[in-house]
Amino acid sequence: MIYTDEQLIDKIKDMIEKFEDEVVEFKEARTNYSFKDIGKYFSALGNEANIRGKKEAWLVFGVDNHKNIVGSAYRKDGSLQNLKKEIVGGTNERATFMEIYELEMEGHRIVAFQIPPATRGIPTTWQGAAYAREDENLCPLPIDKMDLIRSQVGVDWSQQIVENASFDDLDSEAVAMARELFLKKHKAAKKSTDLLEKMSDIEILNKAGILIKGQITNSALILLGKAESSYLFDGFIPRITWTLYNGNGVAKAYEHFDMPLLLAVDKTYAKIRNEKYRYMAGQQTLFPDETYQYDQDVVKEIINNCIAHSNYQLRGKINVEEFEDRLVFINEGYFIPETIEQALEEGYKPPYYRNTFLCRAMVNLYMIDTNSMGIPMMYQVQRERCFPLPTFDLENPNRVKVTLYGQILDKNYTQLLHANGDLDLPTVFLLDKVQKKETISKESYLQLKKQNLVEGRYPHIYVSYEVANIVGQQADYVRNKGLSNDVYKQIIINALETMERASVNELKQILSGALPAVLDDKQQSKKVSNILQAMKREGTADVDGTGHSARWYLKK
Repeated sequence: MIYTDEQLIDKIKDMIEKFEDEVVEFKEARTNYSFKDIGKYFSALGNEANIRGKKEAWLVFGVDNHKNIVGSAYRKDGSLQNLKKEIVGGTNERATFMEIYELEMEGHRIVAFQIPPATRGIPTTWQGAAYAREDENLCPLPIDKMDLIRSQVGVDWSQQIVENASFDDLDSEAVAMARELFLKKHKAAKKSTDLLEKMSDIEILNKAGILIKGQITNSALILLGKAESSYLFDGFIPRITWTLYNGNGVAKAYEHFDMPLLLAVDKTYAKIRNEKYRYMAGQQTLFPDETYQYDQDVVKEIINNCIAHSNYQLRGKINVEEFEDRLVFINEGYFIPETIEQALEEGYKPPYYRNTFLCRAMVNLYMIDTNSMGIPMMYQVQRERCFPLPTFDLENPNRVKVTLYGQILDKNYTQLLHANGDLDLPTVFLLDKVQKKETISKESYLQLKKQNLVEGRYPHIYVSYEVANIVGQQADYVRNKGLSNDVYKQIIINALETMERASVNELKQILSGALPAVLDDKQQSKKVSNILQAMKREGTADVDGTGHSARWYLKK
């Protein structure tokens, strides 16, 4: 749960009144606090929250031992949120804070760290050691508590039975669709469906792995539950939120799609403006290709994967953000493969599934594939369309953000894929990063250069001349590579003959459009300065003044 300032103020007041317990720690931290101790409290409080079945634990700065609000200046320099990334380096499971809050209470600044409970079966550790609370002190996690957490191995939140839930809490339309999809899967597998068709809905859902002996699981509620049955999740509402943004990045429309999420997928997709897009994939024809901006299977694959792999214990929602040229999908929970490169490796299998029971149910309903083919499939579809590959933003360790592009970014890349259909997916992945101007490793650069696919001085690389020549993009190549220094010197000579004296910035403006496009503004200024210094050494030009007042002129 994400708290507003008002909600958190009430919660902190309540925690102060009840004094500290095993899942709350108050610290004065008037100016600073040990980073290592924060890590130890992250471990201890997370483990205690797990053992006590709490959804969160709290470390609060700005409250002294007598429960007086005194305020804290901890990381008042604007670096507070960086702690989310910093803490990841010392924890197992890439765990970090659910949220870090700054708020004002009684005229004082309070910093509150919201800590997630330890993952079921796995104690939270800090730099390899697990901690616990003992009264108001930290201590190594005792054996009995260690065993208590480890005994949870195999416990799957998505498989748990929901108390007080009944079949009446399921949506009849969603149940009918689930039944139809399960029978469809059996028919595709050429298994006899005569007996299945005679079974009741409860029997079908048992076989589909959605119910357990007729009892309602968390998976059943998420996929098939009525919207009004969300109260069974204790204030948490599983939902997909679609938001439409205008060209300025301002939200202009939105809609929530709550349970049943089985039906919410199609409803979300129906909101997306998937318009026809025309582009030239190759140079062999004057007739453009025409396709929809987004492949329907790819969009639904991403949404279904968000449903399957979300960490529902973080109590977040799935966001689908629509911009003019791209879709962005966001869900809570760290990325299990850790890197996309690992997920694209041939034969890759994830070490585990976050929601094993839910994943199996979704496989039985034709929603996802658990053979680790989802991400390679999405990449292959985009590659065949000659579109940019989906981008996975894993910067937030507790969140996955996927961007799906609805238009081409670089004609060279698009026409390269069209002309070279035999490039393997890892190579296409690297070229896609190049077109997005993302830095790749030196080793990857050398690999692409060896195949004559890229050129330039690392890390400023671009499509090579050989490929540019094949696809008819010599002009783009020249714009990226720039002209020879001799040409630049002659342009500068011509300019100074007319202007007599000029600054570096003025000469850079004259050369604008001819300088390499892969260089940023600062790098282009540096290149002009280097050319002028070379002309000075040659005796062609000289300079009066220094810094901003420096003016270059031709030597007679």
